Amino acid sequence: MLLAALVLVPFLGSLLAAVMPADARNRESWLAIAVAAGGLLMAGSLYPDVAAGQVLREELAWLPAQGLYFVLRVDGLAWVFTMLVLAIGLLVVVYARYYMSPADPVPRFFAFLLAFMGSMLGVVLSGNLVQLVVFWELTSLTSFLLIGYWHHRADARRGARMAFTVTATGGLCLLAGVLVLGNIVGSYDLDVVLAAGERIRADELYLPALVLIALGALTKSAQFPFHFWLPHAMAAPTPVSSYLHSATMVKAGVFLLVRLWPALAGTPEWTWIIGGAGVCTLMIGAFIAIFQHDLKGLLAYSTISHLGLITTLIGIGTPLAIVAAIFHILNHATFKASLFMAAGIIDHETGTRDMRVLSGLRHALPVTATLAIVASAAMAGVPLLNGFLSKEMFFAETLLVGGDTNWWMSYAALAMGVFGVAYSLRFISIFFGAPSEALPRAPHEPPRWMRSPVELLVLTCLVVGVLPGLSIEPILHVAAVATLGPAMPEYDLAVWHGFNIPLLMSTLALAGGVLLYGLLRRYLQLKERDTVPLVHRLNGAQIYENTMLRLTRGAGWLLKHLGTQRLQPQLLLLMLALLGVPLLLAGAPPAWSDSPRQGFDPLFAAIWVIGGGCALVAAWVAKYHRLAALALVGGTGIVTAATFLWLSAPDLALTQLMVETVTTVLLLLGLRWLPPRIEAGAGEPAPGRLAWLRRSRDLLVATAGGLAMAALTYAVLVHPASDTIADFFLQNALTGGGGSNVVNVLLVDFRSFDTLGEITVLAIVALTVYALLRRFRPAPESVAIPAQQRHDVDPASAQTPAEQAGSGYLLVAGIYLRLLLPFMGVVAVYFFMRGHNLPGGGFVAGLIFSVAILVQYMLAGTVWVESHLQLRPHRWLGFGLVLACATGLGAWLFGHPFLTTHTAHVDWPLVGELHLPSAFVFDLGVFVVVVGTTMLMLVALAHQSLRAHRLPGDEAARAAPPVSGRRTL
Repeated sequence: MLLAALVLVPFLGSLLAAVMPADARNRESWLAIAVAAGGLLMAGSLYPDVAAGQVLREELAWLPAQGLYFVLRVDGLAWVFTMLVLAIGLLVVVYARYYMSPADPVPRFFAFLLAFMGSMLGVVLSGNLVQLVVFWELTSLTSFLLIGYWHHRADARRGARMAFTVTATGGLCLLAGVLVLGNIVGSYDLDVVLAAGERIRADELYLPALVLIALGALTKSAQFPFHFWLPHAMAAPTPVSSYLHSATMVKAGVFLLVRLWPALAGTPEWTWIIGGAGVCTLMIGAFIAIFQHDLKGLLAYSTISHLGLITTLIGIGTPLAIVAAIFHILNHATFKASLFMAAGIIDHETGTRDMRVLSGLRHALPVTATLAIVASAAMAGVPLLNGFLSKEMFFAETLLVGGDTNWWMSYAALAMGVFGVAYSLRFISIFFGAPSEALPRAPHEPPRWMRSPVELLVLTCLVVGVLPGLSIEPILHVAAVATLGPAMPEYDLAVWHGFNIPLLMSTLALAGGVLLYGLLRRYLQLKERDTVPLVHRLNGAQIYENTMLRLTRGAGWLLKHLGTQRLQPQLLLLMLALLGVPLLLAGAPPAWSDSPRQGFDPLFAAIWVIGGGCALVAAWVAKYHRLAALALVGGTGIVTAATFLWLSAPDLALTQLMVETVTTVLLLLGLRWLPPRIEAGAGEPAPGRLAWLRRSRDLLVATAGGLAMAALTYAVLVHPASDTIADFFLQNALTGGGGSNVVNVLLVDFRSFDTLGEITVLAIVALTVYALLRRFRPAPESVAIPAQQRHDVDPASAQTPAEQAGSGYLLVAGIYLRLLLPFMGVVAVYFFMRGHNLPGGGFVAGLIFSVAILVQYMLAGTVWVESHLQLRPHRWLGFGLVLACATGLGAWLFGHPFLTTHTAHVDWPLVGELHLPSAFVFDLGVFVVVVGTTMLMLVALAHQSLRAHRLPGDEAARAAPPVSGRRTL
């Protein structure tokens, strides 16, 4: 379970960090350091296995019948990226401890950072493509939270929305591409997909799959034309930028391309799509970086350019190009993370990142300046640093693409190298010259431990650049062999390969970059330029904003012309869709077949006549007699429960009866706050012809809809039953689920995952209702006591509900119903305990206990109940969901699929043998969630009365409407 721990521990650390107090800055930092360091040690222990060429797998069955497993898989490539994510993450956490201000909500920062770390590890270690997409979207979500961490700033909110929109949209494309790929191969298992390269490339769906997967990867790695989101993400705190935009989030796209190289590469389509996007990106990013004035802006565009370099190598697709791509991924992570941290130190100490203001920093920050200069030189490709080695490999691969005739990619690579040297010099320039007098703060060196991550990364750049064969070659070899397999080429990471064309290109890039920077600084006044020459009109961010604006306006136009705030037109559209859409999809209905009628029972028909009559009369009187309509609708519900009982479905009958009881009471409480409806007086004009036509139309549509549903129901009922799964449940309920009540076993065992989703939705709905009702303020004419309760002679009109139940005319009923509470609790326990073998269960028991609470509210009022009963519905909801999920996780821990039921047989003294299925705990979670949901809605409605009663008596009386016409609650 080591791989599962690698992914799970960061998420657990995120939860712990989130609940820590705001002033626990050191504890949160140490927690994050422990998580990252522990993960690094666990991943490091896997090196002997992956170095030997082994592929380690851990599988947990999720939906085995559908071929879906939770698979964690580590080979050489996954191990290298895991180490990268954890090592850079550890350094960033140490750095963030000193960078973040005590005024910042630090628990939230580390919670988001650790959640992102876990999501990124999930992407790297996933052995199932669908699972990989899930973690992929989690990285988009957590990066949105990190980029928008300073949500009080408009630029942070804009950058977070932009990054999330682009990357999440790409994630949807990736999901579609993965589904197509799985359809081609017949499996979503990564090992199966990687072994099916020939089959995939020969399939007619290869190109759609390639385009969709490329969209997912290119959006994530900020490749042209989706590169615009990355510079706006620089509104995030610098530790976020140094983590997300050097080693993790932006590397996820190129990781995916390398990961799927055996399955998708080797075609002209791959080269043109991936390589073309990479070349455009490396040129545009490098050129724009030269003209940036913000330190992080320059680093952002340089990151875009280097990601384009990596993407170009992957697009070239030769085995040696893949080796170079992996090598540059590692090199870029080291020097770019150190540069981001150095930029953060400069911002932290000077109060600005504007290069037009910064100068002469080597005097105040000598150590930081030295580190930043070395890292910038590595970024520029200076010899004896790691960036020089991988960039020279890039030059060599571009030479091989066109052979002796086509040099266009070599020219592009050389131009990118020239631009890279120029923007590196631009970054270095802030350390030279006279010290600036316009800095917001007097700079000084940062704390020792804040600078130590930068020192370690820069030392890595030097060691790899001088001793590549001893330092990085074993690690690079592990990743390359896992990716290329038998196609692994021979290569040499020596510092000196003699005089050759790649060395000449490196020399020309260095000399050309120095010359270009001097010319731009002298003749174009870099510090004074506000626009980028040639490409300033190609503003991807503006195109994005215009697109979002047009989409918003289009949605507004649709809402204006097709939407309405009135309920009746919405119902009309729904009924028309109900009638029209099935006809369009399925065509005309088949000819009516008259089935023989057997066992006609007049009593059963009479019950249905009563139910139908209740429904019709309720619809007729609903406008002016809401209370009567509600009672009639309840009658229809009781007839439905009687129907279930008649058809030998006691579980459904119990559930329907209790649901009807609870919803009737809650609706009654809600109707209390609707404004009264006044019947038209004698002097008001009668409805016109248009009103009668509209009502006639609505009547016809409603009748047609009802008849259509009745016909559909009848057709389903009389249709000959084909092979169903009912017999399976009947035969396996006792042996497979440990209970003889098939309905309950179905809910808490066979289909328990559906039930988990349903109670989760139920809890969400309850929280939503509670939140909405907290903001709800009834109409002024509804605030006062209703006219039916105002009577000068009746002494009860001057009493509160608690007084009426304690000493008034409800005294006897109050004593009786309060004694009924524990009795109904016992009844609820009875139905709960017997539910696995007889009609009952957690849902019914929860509704019974909810009715017991409802009765107390109705009798004594909100104040009395909440002063005697400590109700905490939110905790009920949370505890119920935790119980239900813990049942599934417990099955996982013992190696069984999620929510698998196990039945224990226990012999108790005086009791005998008891059968204790784990579904009992799950059903208990259902019970608790149902009770919490009902109580939360009840509390939200009941507290409206408390708000209304805060009005003084005279003001409430003035707010009461005049007693005229016919009114109803």
